[in-house]
Amino acid sequence: MTAQLQLVFLEANDLSQMVSIEGKAHSHPMSEGNLADSFGRLYRVLGLKTETNTLIGFAIIQQIVDEVTLIDICIDPAEQGHGYGRLLLNGVVDVAKSSGAVVIMLEVRESNAAARHLYQQVGFTESGRRRGYYSSAEGKEDALLMDLNLSI
Repeated sequence: MTAQLQLVFLEANDLSQMVSIEGKAHSHPMSEGNLADSFGRLYRVLGLKTETNTLIGFAIIQQIVDEVTLIDICIDPAEQGHGYGRLLLNGVVDVAKSSGAVVIMLEVRESNAAARHLYQQVGFTESGRRRGYYSSAEGKEDALLMDLNLSI
């Protein structure tokens, strides 16, 4: 991991870079409108930027009272495999803890083994399943629900 990277809160002027990364990283990316909505009152967007202000990844979280939901986490495919996803996820955990959250919740495609492995390494555990929740090339696939208890 390089020292030139910084974890920052993103603003609406980062949207075009977010849209680009989202489109490259996900088979069913969020729309530009949905990403723009993540700058609303209940949301925070954490980004990982280079020293030249280039966004290489971002995470969108929503907090309601003491529960945080990780809506999206995304690293540019050209930058994957360098530990940046873990750095960003650890940043999400730190932000959640500092805001008084007791749990972080997320859902992940069952087929996304790399993401599931990362979440498990950070301490997330499977808490449920939504059958046939996501569209896929084969039709539908399950969403796994995972939680990280921050009050331990």
